[in-house]
Order: sequence, then C-alpha cells, then structure tokens
Amino acid sequence: MQTKRPFVISVAGFDPSGGAGLLADIKTFEELKVQGLGVCTAMTIQTESQCLSLEWQSLETILSAIDVLMKNYHVESVKIGVVKDADFLSEIIKAIKNNNSEAKIVWDSVLKSTSEFSFFDINTITDLKNVVNQIDLITPNYNEYKVLKGASLLENSCSVLVKGGHREDKIGTDILIQNGKEISIEPNNVVSGFYPKHGSGCVLSSAIVSHLVKGENLEMACRKGKLYIEKFLTSNPTLLGFHSN
Repeated sequence: MQTKRPFVISVAGFDPSGGAGLLADIKTFEELKVQGLGVCTAMTIQTESQCLSLEWQSLETILSAIDVLMKNYHVESVKIGVVKDADFLSEIIKAIKNNNSEAKIVWDSVLKSTSEFSFFDINTITDLKNVVNQIDLITPNYNEYKVLKGASLLENSCSVLVKGGHREDKIGTDILIQNGKEISIEPNNVVSGFYPKHGSGCVLSSAIVSHLVKGENLEMACRKGKLYIEKFLTSNPTLLGFHSN
C-alpha cells in the first residue's frame, strides 16, 4: 500500500458530465495530492446544465463499499455528497465511525441542484438532529443554510461553512460558523472574474477535505479550499471548469 499520500473517500453521486459528484471530487483529490477513493450513492443522467434522472444505490451496497475500503485503507477524512434522506446519511456516518472513530467528515448538503432537481428528501430533514453532531463541517449554499437553520439543525452542533455564491450582499464571501463564532472568508480574487460552474460545491468541499487530511485546521482548510475553488471558477467561461491549466 502506498503511504506517500493520505487516503480520503468521496461518498457521492456519479455525474457522467464529470463536473460534479464523484468524478469532480476525484479530480480535486488528485490535484491536491491526496489519494481519492469513491463510493457511489446514486447514478444520474445529466449534463452540466440539466439533471434528467437519478437512481439511488441501495444503502446495503453503499455501506458495504465503505466498510471494504476503510478496512483495507487508512482513511482519515470523508466527503459526503448527495444522499437520499436522513436515514441514508445516518447509516453512512455510522459505518464511517465504526471503522475509524477519528475520521473527519464533511457533508456537502446538496438538497437541490441549481436546475431545481430534488435530491435529499426534505421531509426527513428534522431527523438530522440525531447525526449533525457527528459531522465536522457542513457546507451549504446560502439557500440550503436557511433550510437547515429553519429546521433548527445548526444550533450548538457542528461547524458550518455558508458559501457566498448565492448571497445578494457580499457575494463570494463565505462565513465559517465555528464554536458559535462567525469568521468571514473574503474572496481572494475579483468576483467579477468568476464564471458560474457546475459542481463548484462538490469541488470546494473536496478541497476542504483534502486540506483537512493533510493536517490543516478547519479555518485554514476552508481558506485554502476557497483558493482552489476560485482558480476553478476562473479557469474558463463555460459551466464545466478545469482543474489544471
């Protein structure tokens, strides 16, 4: 087994366009020099602008894959993307913690796609109260943050990075809420030079996980993740970004 790069897992959906989900996560891991493993939660048919269909993998298959990978590789951090509902998320977290109780978990709380395709079963959202305290960081966009906060899920629980791309004021400014304190993470580049990108939330959360597994604290991992996503957002004017130039 190689030991030069730390192991991370992406537990996420498969997007055949390569812009989001597992493929985007693995690209990010590779660029940031961590060893990326993948567990598929859902098969989708989509392009960078439209999600046409989604087929959830069975929970048994997902948990089995996590178990096999974590028993064979020393996985220290896990990024979770699209999940079906609160039960899916709870069982995934349980499987991770059963294999490594110290593993850091980042959940990119994808509730809907930008094109309004629904992923997470919003009717189960209040059931997340039982699991959020086992997550190290949730990375909602501004709209998702309002939904999670409205369900009283973020009070005295895990850290939250509220992404600034959907804000009407201070666009591009992310807010890290940690231990009751708010830390503003300002854009490093000119916001007007950014182009919207399919999968930008996936890429950001994967970049943060990569920096966490390399030993950065949460705030620094978020700041370095922001540097990575800004490079991605300025890579070209289309909806599919480049991870390297």
